Amino acid sequence: MLTIDWINFTPLNSLLGGIFIGIAASILLLVNGRIMGISGILGDIITFKEKNELNWRIVFIIGVLIGPLIYLLIFQDIKSTMIADTTLLIQAGLLVGIGTALGNGCTSGHGICGLARFSVRSAVATVTFVGFGIMTVYFIGG
Repeated sequence: MLTIDWINFTPLNSLLGGIFIGIAASILLLVNGRIMGISGILGDIITFKEKNELNWRIVFIIGVLIGPLIYLLIFQDIKSTMIADTTLLIQAGLLVGIGTALGNGCTSGHGICGLARFSVRSAVATVTFVGFGIMTVYFIGG
């Protein structure tokens, strides 16, 4: 049975975060003509696929890493509980990496940008991501 932790339920924070992600995706598309897919941005940095676009990709990833630190400075706390051990996290990370390579993108690319463009491929990918996420929580999340 699904229960909601009403004490830690934060719909306004989630809405605000979603708005900021949407703004960032829109700016990247308008300024660079690129889709904001983290796996593609990071993958191209690692493989040096597009050397002429390396600078903005590095700045973007630095921004993604600095964002939580800015949040900490403003709100002083991030409430999070680790429920998996390091080995399981490494395995999950590898599976996510393989999945993004096979699916030609990740949740940010397909779920945010692809759905906004009414891409059927992105809709199928997003339903797959969400479905497996639900199954993971149901079977492992306890």
